[in-house]
Amino acid sequence: GKVTVTFVARLLVDKGIREFINASKILHSARKEVEFLVAGDVDEGNPASINKEEVASWKRLPNVTVIGFSKDIASLYSQSHIACLPSYREGLPKSLIEAAACGRVVITTDVPGCRDAIEPDKTGILVPIKNAKAIADAIEYLIENPDERIRMGAAGRAFSEKEFGIKKIVAELIDLYRKLID
Repeated sequence: GKVTVTFVARLLVDKGIREFINASKILHSARKEVEFLVAGDVDEGNPASINKEEVASWKRLPNVTVIGFSKDIASLYSQSHIACLPSYREGLPKSLIEAAACGRVVITTDVPGCRDAIEPDKTGILVPIKNAKAIADAIEYLIENPDERIRMGAAGRAFSEKEFGIKKIVAELIDLYRKLID
């Protein structure tokens, strides 16, 4: 069936949402069967926020579904094939860790934080910032190579368990506290 690509973040310009939407337009004009889901809301107090009128314009696009705020991200990822966060900068994006934990291949930007949430070409694909064409090309590659998409998603699940599992995080925190006490 139709491949689904999901964006999960606040609707801020620097999260790369416009590039995500532009990638949807590129793929639609190339007649690719792909659905784009947008999960997130405007942040009216933030000057980098997308405005409600722009979000309303996305709802008129034939291959974009704007979900808005959602508490059930795992369910969204279970309906998706690809997670995409083309952010300009991040700490460590929780949405990408969640996507990997759900076994979804990730497309994200080659910036600190985002690149740390994946193993390039093993669990996901890195693209340059502010580049809708590169995002569209990465999505098209994963559409045309479903075995690769599935393999990368499974590798992402293993990577998230190894690097971001609760046992590892707790052990690192305890280690940090011990170093502070000594």
